[in-house]
Amino acid sequence: MAAKDDEEESEIRLDMSNAAERKTLLWVLGINFVQVIVAGSVGVIADSTGLLGAALDNLADAGVYAVSIYAVGRTVTAKARAARLSGVLLTFLGLALLVEVLRRFFVGAEPIGLAMIVTAIANAATNLLCLRLLRAHRDQGVHLKASWIFTTNDMLANAGIVVSGAAVMLFGSPLPDLIIGLVVGGIVIKGGWDILEEAREAQREGLPSRKD
Repeated sequence: MAAKDDEEESEIRLDMSNAAERKTLLWVLGINFVQVIVAGSVGVIADSTGLLGAALDNLADAGVYAVSIYAVGRTVTAKARAARLSGVLLTFLGLALLVEVLRRFFVGAEPIGLAMIVTAIANAATNLLCLRLLRAHRDQGVHLKASWIFTTNDMLANAGIVVSGAAVMLFGSPLPDLIIGLVVGGIVIKGGWDILEEAREAQREGLPSRKD
C-alpha cells in the first residue's frame, strides 16, 4: 500500500510539474507574439534589418514554445523531435534573414536609429521576463533547454541592435544596421545548430541499450 501511495504521489508531482511547464511556456509564447508584432511593425517603419531580424527571431521562438508545449509530459524521444523541429525552424529563418540583409545592401535602406534603440531595449526587458520564467524549468527536458537558448540569443541580438542603432545615429549610415542584421542572422543560425546538437544528444540518451 505504501509503495502504491508513493507511486501516486510521484505521479501527482509529475502532473504538477507538467502543468507548471505548460503554464510557463504559454506565458512566454504570448510574450513572444507581442514582440513579433512590435519589433516587426517598428522594423518595417524604421527600415531596420536588425529589428526585422529580431521579429523573425521572436517568431521562431513562438514556434519553439508552441512545439515545446506539445512536448510537455511526453517521452524523451518526443521532446527530442520537438527540439529538432525548433532547430530546423531557427536555422531556416536565420538564412532567410541573411538573404534579406544582402538584398538591402544592394537596394539601399534608411534605418531610424532611435526607433531601433527604444524597440530593442523594450524587447530586451520582455526577454528578461521570459528568462526569469524559464529559469526554473530549463533542466527539465531538451525542449525547455531549447527555449532557454532561444531567449538567451534574443538578449544578445537586442544588445547588438542597441549598439547599431547608436552607430546609425552617430554616423548617419545604414551600414551598422546591415552589419547587425548579419550578426543576428549568425546568432539565429548558431542557436538552431545548438538546439539540433541538444536534440541529437537527447535522442542518443533516450535510446534503449542493446542489452535491453
